[in-house]
Amino acid sequence: MSMIRTLRNLSILMLLLAVGAVGWFAWYVLTPMRSAGVSYPLAFEIERGASLKQAAGAMHDAGVLAQDWAFVLLARLLGRSADIKAGNYGLDAPVTPLQLLGKITAGDTLLARVTIIEGWTFADMRRALAAHPALRQDAARLDERELLAALGSDAERAEGLFFPDTYFFDQGSSDLAVYRRAYAAMQAHLDKEWQARQPGLPYRTPYEALIMASIIEKETGAAEERRLIASVFVNRLRLGMRLQTDPTVIYGMGEAYQGNLRRVDLQTDTPYNTYTRGGLTPTPIALPGLDSLRAALDPEASRMLYFVSKGNGRHEFSETLDAHNRAVWRYQRGGGSR
Repeated sequence: MSMIRTLRNLSILMLLLAVGAVGWFAWYVLTPMRSAGVSYPLAFEIERGASLKQAAGAMHDAGVLAQDWAFVLLARLLGRSADIKAGNYGLDAPVTPLQLLGKITAGDTLLARVTIIEGWTFADMRRALAAHPALRQDAARLDERELLAALGSDAERAEGLFFPDTYFFDQGSSDLAVYRRAYAAMQAHLDKEWQARQPGLPYRTPYEALIMASIIEKETGAAEERRLIASVFVNRLRLGMRLQTDPTVIYGMGEAYQGNLRRVDLQTDTPYNTYTRGGLTPTPIALPGLDSLRAALDPEASRMLYFVSKGNGRHEFSETLDAHNRAVWRYQRGGGSR
């Protein structure tokens, strides 16, 4: 009798566990998914040829799925594991796993995109979004401060606050949605890199690091040089030397810059002229990419204080003024440089 009672109790336990599992799975399937730290709208991509597990992994990495294994199980139970379609997808708000499965099996992909280029100014970004035919122009009537307020930001200037990337969206979406995503992306990247920064850097705030990243972005297009460029500027700040970087002068000139930087321009004071003023500029001078953010917060260890363009997109770096002057003569025949 004891064996029968044990088997009966075991059967009841297994039944309860099965009922509980079914109940949890039903709750999971019908409950909108919310991942910590994820802001909407967001976009994710399922690459061509991706398996169900790979697609679920991509959505997990994008913050769409908290449990990718449960989503895989759902798709297999419904016989939809082979129906996943590649493409770029967007979500304006959390959805249930069942809704998400329907979206990616129906191929409900985003139909439009806009690319914000690293090194663009905020004005460049505004022009690109204003000219995009698939965007609803809700920001066109807003000035810079009003636009930032609409994004929930209390910043006074927008320069540098938007992350350069490719953003996907549905036809007819508000341009404010793109601004919001680019702003949130920059805040997230900046916060992450700030938390992992080198100790002892001469920045008081993440915003100052963002300013430095924008200067690095405009100084070189060579990714392998960015950390050394950052080192030069960090070394100069520590020694109280002026940064003396041409892109800041050009930014401060605004529309007066016509493609030729003259000696008189270097001598004409503006808030952005790092030849006439010490320290960092008042704001960023461009939209920096992730490599420049990382360089600003993890500069190479060096004693370099100068660099000059070689004319091929690369630079010659020097520790002393004498060595720098020789490099200037070699590469620019007396031209200006840092």
